[in-house]
Amino acid sequence: MIFALIAFVPMAKADKYTLDRDALPVKAQEMLTTYFPKAKVSMIKVDRHLLKKTDYDVKLVNGTKIEFNNAGSWTSVDCKKRSVPDELVPQRIRKKVASTYPDATINKITKKSGGHIIVLSDGTELKFSVLGQLKKSSDSLDE
Repeated sequence: MIFALIAFVPMAKADKYTLDRDALPVKAQEMLTTYFPKAKVSMIKVDRHLLKKTDYDVKLVNGTKIEFNNAGSWTSVDCKKRSVPDELVPQRIRKKVASTYPDATINKITKKSGGHIIVLSDGTELKFSVLGQLKKSSDSLDE
């Protein structure tokens, strides 16, 4: 029985790489079409977990990386040196960043259960609550 379990484990986590947007949930496809309409996909990684649902990592030709959960909702958008589309950033966070860091742009956003983590063009990392209130900031970029 132990041997059967050992043989099963490597097969259960079989990542798949593709360029086909149809491999993504419909919601993820719609997000890409809406916010990155002209961007070409360089890679989609379909990440199947043993005890967890599938998630998706999409890399665009321009270097942008987007992570989606099993339902197709984005969990992280990293535009590298470009700005994250404004519509993906909650309005309260956009206003706070614009007033406090007027020369910086939002280059990365990550959704967490407790709020959002934002990385600015100058490397500053900001943590916001679910209500959009600034909880913590640091000047180091965590890569």
